[in-house]
Amino acid sequence: MKKILLFLAIGLFAVSCKNEKETTEEKVEDVKKEMAYTSIGMEINDADALSSKRMMEHYKGMKAGDTVPAKMKAKIVEVCSKKGCWMTLDMDGENEVMVKFKDYGFFMPLDAEGEVVVNGKAFVTETPVDELRHYAEDAGKSKEEIEAITEPKLEYRFEADGVLLKTE
Repeated sequence: MKKILLFLAIGLFAVSCKNEKETTEEKVEDVKKEMAYTSIGMEINDADALSSKRMMEHYKGMKAGDTVPAKMKAKIVEVCSKKGCWMTLDMDGENEVMVKFKDYGFFMPLDAEGEVVVNGKAFVTETPVDELRHYAEDAGKSKEEIEAITEPKLEYRFEADGVLLKTE
């Protein structure tokens, strides 16, 4: 009888350990799903990425010509509809950042949306009228909207060497 009880106790212990292991593996999979990204360009990670609002504080302290290495998280507003050669990111609900890709070396998927992590350099520049019109054309703006662009614009920019596109 003691042998049967010992055998049952060992069996129950083994089954309970197996269930605990499955639960731990399920938790690891859930974490992986939450942090799943598609890597584009140089391989980067999301460690130490600034929030878009925090990065905007840095931008506001910069003037045309200033450059700072940075990594930030932000939400995509728009991607170039022709090639994916640029994107704009929402920084704080009021400001956007134009992101281009280092050496024209990679592009975003045309249907990219959601959150990204970008790594590279942040800078402020004055964008000439012809370039602003080119971007408006790429974005599919009307002829009237394009012709309404008549003055250069001080812009927040970012040159990314790597991007993580959050997947769901």
